[in-house]
Amino acid sequence: MDWQTFLSKAGYRLSEPRKTIMKLMETTEKPLNPLGIHRLLREQGVHLGLVSVYRTLELFLSLGLISQVFQQDGLVGYLPSSFGHHHFIVCQNCQKAVEFAGTEDMQDLIQRIRAETHFQVREHLLQFFGLCPECQSLLKDGEKQ
Repeated sequence: MDWQTFLSKAGYRLSEPRKTIMKLMETTEKPLNPLGIHRLLREQGVHLGLVSVYRTLELFLSLGLISQVFQQDGLVGYLPSSFGHHHFIVCQNCQKAVEFAGTEDMQDLIQRIRAETHFQVREHLLQFFGLCPECQSLLKDGEKQ
C-alpha cells in the first residue's frame, strides 16, 4: 500500500506539506533530519515552516511510515520504512542507509538481558554502521594508487 492510501485509510488528510515531505522522503538514501528537510525544501523553492516539518515527521513516525536512524554525529535522521520488523545499516563514510529485514530470533539475547538486568524487554533498536559497497570500492581504488 502506498503512503497516500495509507494516510487516507488512517483518516488523515493528504495536505500539501505532507505530500511535499513524502516526495522528498521517498527519494532519499540518506537519513534526513528536520533541519535538513527544511533546508532541502527551501532550495527547491518550497517554503514550509519548520514546525510543519516536525509535525509531519511526528505523524509519519507514529504511523510507521518512516523510521528513526541514529547517525554517528548524534543526530537523528528519518528514512521511509517498510512495514514489519526491520533495521538499518548506515555507511560511516557517505551516510547512505539501507533497510534490511529484522528477525524475531533474538530470544537468547533478550533472555540474557532479562536475567542480568531484571528488566522486562518490550522493544529493541538494532542498527549497524559500516562501509557501503561504493565506499569500499573507493577505499580499494585509493589503496592501489
